[in-house]
Amino acid sequence: MPSTSWERSRVEGGQTVNAAAETGTGGGRLVCALQMEMMTGSKVECDGRVAGSAEVSMPLSITGKRATTEGDYLYRLRDRKVLLEDKKRLCALALGTALLGILLMIIHAEICPYVYKPGTNIALIVNCSITLSTVCLIVLIIAFHYKDIRLFINDHHQVDWRIAMTSHRFLVITLELLVCSIHPIGTYWELGLQVNSSSSAPLCATNNQNSSLLNVELLLSVLMFLRLYLVHRAILLHSKVLLSASYRSIGSLNNVNFTFRFVLKVLMNTHPTRALLVFILFFWLTASWMLTLCERQTQAATGYIDTSLWLIAITFLTVGYGDVAPTTSCGKVVCLFTGVMGVACTAMLVAVVTNKLVLNKGEKHVHFFMLDIQISKRIRHAAANVLRACWLLHRTNVTMASRGEHRRHQRCLLEAIRV
Repeated sequence: MPSTSWERSRVEGGQTVNAAAETGTGGGRLVCALQMEMMTGSKVECDGRVAGSAEVSMPLSITGKRATTEGDYLYRLRDRKVLLEDKKRLCALALGTALLGILLMIIHAEICPYVYKPGTNIALIVNCSITLSTVCLIVLIIAFHYKDIRLFINDHHQVDWRIAMTSHRFLVITLELLVCSIHPIGTYWELGLQVNSSSSAPLCATNNQNSSLLNVELLLSVLMFLRLYLVHRAILLHSKVLLSASYRSIGSLNNVNFTFRFVLKVLMNTHPTRALLVFILFFWLTASWMLTLCERQTQAATGYIDTSLWLIAITFLTVGYGDVAPTTSCGKVVCLFTGVMGVACTAMLVAVVTNKLVLNKGEKHVHFFMLDIQISKRIRHAAANVLRACWLLHRTNVTMASRGEHRRHQRCLLEAIRV
């Protein structure tokens, strides 16, 4: 055993012990035991065990690593908040880019018959802008799902990112990339046709040579509206329900999943009229323009926006006068979809109006209280009438009145009892 010398000093009233070890490891352990005994009042060994009590674990701190579980949770919560903010930002940018691409497509379809001339590059510039917005949208979608995978790894405390890549997630990412990549590319085909031939007619001209390209460009233009699926994701990520810690805590205790369906139910319960009005108005304008685009090449009456607005309105309301009808397959599909959405929105509108007409708790209390008062008054009046008729009949019997007066009082008594 190595020799160790100690110097101790006791201060009256303070209970202070100063110990100094000159050499050896045993002295260091003795200093640790004395210090822990002074602080806790029980005998403590230097390897982290307390005599006569349960074992106490003392985690070691390693430089450059997270030492405790609480610190690890704090880091994960901070990372989760940052990832959620990044997802919100990327979703907003993706929705803005998608709407920009749809707006450019609408401009391209509207100015095609009037501005595009043979030999000009306006159509090529507009189509290049649409393609550039499509590429940016695809990049934003990939970045969004990258943040989503990182958030999954952070929530489940996993290391390998391939665990998050399930078959469902892979299918969803593939479908989103496929939907977001759809955009009209007829101008590029027209450019190739002009290089290989002497025809210089613009694509929007309705001739037999470019009819197939017109149909393809029409289909791609209509399918660009599928990018509006990003609206439900933006509503979900920017809703107060998802951002509120109280909602999430109570929802986790009741096994409620914060999906778009739950957010839509909350929105329809809080602002039903506003939500339905905005949806119906947006759907009416969008479907009318799509019908105009489908019917424009046939030179029919439905190729004009005013007629299309009328046709979509009467189809949405399931009236169907029959004065105007679509002629193309695309227009018929748009009207069919409009009728289905009209039935669904009518059902929701009936439910909202019914809910608005139902009395709330306070109104029911006032209404039923007044009904009880009125019923009590009727009962008292009926009882008073019965007593009055009985008294008159008794007086008739005592005074020996005529039989006609006796029958009249009997009739009044029976009517008072019947009431």
